[in-house]
Amino acid sequence: MTSFNRSTSRRLKKLTQIPSVWEGDRRPLSSPNQFSDSEAKGECILWVDYSQGVVRGMDVVASDIGPEAIVRTLMQAMEHPQSPARPARPQRIVVKDREIQFYLRGVLQDLDIAIDYAPELPLIDELFRGFADILDSQTPDLPPQYAQILREKAFAIWQAAPWEFLEEQQILSIEINKWDVGTLYASVMGMLGMEYGILFYRSEESLKQFRAAVLTDQESTEHLEEAFLKQDCLFLTFESADETDEDEDEEDDLADLPLSEIDPSFGNIHPLEGLRSVLYDEEALVILVAIESLSRFIRDHRRQLHEDIFPSLSRRYRISLPPSEESTKSVPVTVSTMPQLAAELEEMAGFDIDDQEIDNPDFQSLQDDLIPEDSFLSLGVVSWEMLESLRKGVSYHQAGEIKPVGDGLPVILIQTSRPKAKTVIERIETAGGLRAICFNPGADPFDGDRYDLGLLQTQNGELFLFGEFLDEDPTHVEARKKWNQRCKNTKGYCGLIIAKGLTGASRGNPQLRDMMALFEARSLSPKDLGIGTLQLMPQLKFE
Repeated sequence: MTSFNRSTSRRLKKLTQIPSVWEGDRRPLSSPNQFSDSEAKGECILWVDYSQGVVRGMDVVASDIGPEAIVRTLMQAMEHPQSPARPARPQRIVVKDREIQFYLRGVLQDLDIAIDYAPELPLIDELFRGFADILDSQTPDLPPQYAQILREKAFAIWQAAPWEFLEEQQILSIEINKWDVGTLYASVMGMLGMEYGILFYRSEESLKQFRAAVLTDQESTEHLEEAFLKQDCLFLTFESADETDEDEDEEDDLADLPLSEIDPSFGNIHPLEGLRSVLYDEEALVILVAIESLSRFIRDHRRQLHEDIFPSLSRRYRISLPPSEESTKSVPVTVSTMPQLAAELEEMAGFDIDDQEIDNPDFQSLQDDLIPEDSFLSLGVVSWEMLESLRKGVSYHQAGEIKPVGDGLPVILIQTSRPKAKTVIERIETAGGLRAICFNPGADPFDGDRYDLGLLQTQNGELFLFGEFLDEDPTHVEARKKWNQRCKNTKGYCGLIIAKGLTGASRGNPQLRDMMALFEARSLSPKDLGIGTLQLMPQLKFE
């Protein structure tokens, strides 16, 4: 049995011993009458001064924590009690668990405290009855009668993964006309591999207002929070069931986790209510019908939705309702794409401005002669402090007003010899500078390999290959995750650094003095680029 250090015992014995009886116990937090999907777990440890009727110490611990926890809480009750109690040690302790009694007798034997047993602890019993009443009065996150089926439908959406082919601005209307809801407007989140879920706006106006508010001031935390809380929507989001990883930059993409580690969450946002992670009965039925009809629509039109152009589609379904007090057994629902609204939202976001729109119908081939074959290449990040130093020390082309959000500017680093670096810089400058950096899918039809192709686009529209990465390369996959996250933080800004020193001591790790040019640019998705999957042809060029 673990016992106190002698110095600890001496310190505790110096506390004034008061003629009081303390009650102590450890009990589960959950009420036996509590709803089944509650997340209330663990046990509560209480130490109360029965003589004075005050709580001296309280803690909540996991149910598998050993008996040492009750001693730690007792020490807090003696040395650092809750107000208005003062530090002291009791004359007598009473518990209702024989194992706890024997354990405390062994641990506290040097403190001159009597450890007794009693079948009832009146003050603690009263406190725990109050806790149980509070738990029983809590509203569950989901109505118990719909909780299981809602989670099942959510997992069906997760496995359908609509974010693989639908962008946030590609809105789907879901006409329900039931429970005071006319049409919901579904916006799918997740194409960037960060936040996965679906927002079901109650009006087209609310959707537009939120997009406009975010675009007005993208960097003000207060402004974004206010805009977020003014939305009028229901939502389904997904997160990792394991929330212990606090470093978001190093966090795995949810899409890479097994289904058992994915946790769906539901809720409501309204300008007058704010964010509420609770659904009431009618809201649960609305989102249940919306998710089921959306799942069917994705199943029926998956191929068309994968096309580069957002198609005009519509489909009517009859959705069965789970048994309830309502006499209605099913609801007719119409799901439709909204290409016109998508185009309007893209225009609001500025997707059609020169530095983002890549419209190259005459594209014939991809040039691979810009970057020397023996170059060192890496995907990384430049801290904001180093970026300022870099701008002062090299020639660079500024892409726009970049706000310092996140850990720095995502960059592609190309290191080669000084003469070759000068040639690369001159060619980019001759083409008007760098417009965009993109990773686009490529395929080798002869051996079946699939690639992630790193592309540079200059201001005159030319495309240059800077890297070929196998899709299954774990190092590149991890680097791309970080690249995507950082580009999201910078609102699409990134950079290309050209450095010398390939044959010197700084090979593979160029220092500031080795960097010769910085080209700031925009990061584009394959859909923005619009050239589809590139095929490796017999000439060994991607065409």
